[in-house]
Amino acid sequence: MNEQKAPVTGGNILETMGGFRPTCVLGAAAELDLFGVLAGQSMSAEEVAAKLNSDLRATTMLLDALAALGLLSKDADRYVVLDEVRPLLTHGTPQTVLPMVLHNMSVLRNWSQLAWVAKAGIPGPRQASIRGFEADRAAFIAAMHSVSGPLADGLVAKLVAGGMPSRSVGMSAGPHGDANDAMPHGGLKFQHLLDVGGASGTWTLAFLHAFPGTRAIIFDLPDAIVQARQRIGTTELADRVDFVAGDFYRDELPAGADFAWVSAIIHQHAREDSRELFAKVFRALEPGGRIGIRDIVMEPCRTRPLLGALFAINMLVATERGGTYTFQEIAADLQAAGFTDPELRVKAEDMTSVVMAGKPR
Repeated sequence: MNEQKAPVTGGNILETMGGFRPTCVLGAAAELDLFGVLAGQSMSAEEVAAKLNSDLRATTMLLDALAALGLLSKDADRYVVLDEVRPLLTHGTPQTVLPMVLHNMSVLRNWSQLAWVAKAGIPGPRQASIRGFEADRAAFIAAMHSVSGPLADGLVAKLVAGGMPSRSVGMSAGPHGDANDAMPHGGLKFQHLLDVGGASGTWTLAFLHAFPGTRAIIFDLPDAIVQARQRIGTTELADRVDFVAGDFYRDELPAGADFAWVSAIIHQHAREDSRELFAKVFRALEPGGRIGIRDIVMEPCRTRPLLGALFAINMLVATERGGTYTFQEIAADLQAAGFTDPELRVKAEDMTSVVMAGKPR
């Protein structure tokens, strides 16, 4: 059955084009740490400009736009961050989404070059924010926690429960790539987790909470390991985690795990690179171990899910060879590395699809 879609009009085209405006206002305020400056106090535009060492006229316009968007309250000539906004847009709170806001501004700078990228086929020059490249990289790592934190426990619970509808290699599929539901599968079990590219440890924490008595290794670049140590070092799980700094593009992975988690990685590079990474995971895993890959999984038509089609553009403007891939492609790459029985254990419209496969005993 064809889905009914609203007609395309000039008005909604222009409304779509205007969507950058609130994004840029919020992003500029975040990059200037305006919410941190205002947090917990009422200030005039002159006081804010003095704190930021910024132009008064420009600062006033920015503050007024933020108030118009409902992120600040303005009383006479004084501004204050709304109580419900403050924990979301300041550093160090459990609810903060500020790192993702900052990272999205880096994304926006990449996307602004899309026409040139489409012509050239390679990303444009990388532009730093007013905060600098090092701060942008730190925001990216922290942003992964902002995105994954709210969904990690729920997705791990699905993997623990098992019995999820899935697609396996060789299953029949409909005209748009939708496969028949497979027989239920048993829940995930492991003793030792290898979190490949584990960033600040969000997924490791979720898995260790779900599996008492297990251990984990987080493997990532040195700056990510620093954040992981900071995040996990304050928890009751600190003595169950080992940290290994390295680059999975160049280095072998730590051995001994019976479950490897490859989360939001394969879209960053080409399929040939995924095959090399999967081969490293295969070598590192114990016989009988399993690999779980969390990412967007495209239908064969490549126009669904919508988020995946748009995220492919994100990879086009930000990476040399990244993209989004179908289950059939991911399965073939896993099998090329030696894995068997690949299955789409969790199917979702966003980056919470999970493909799993096993290493023979």
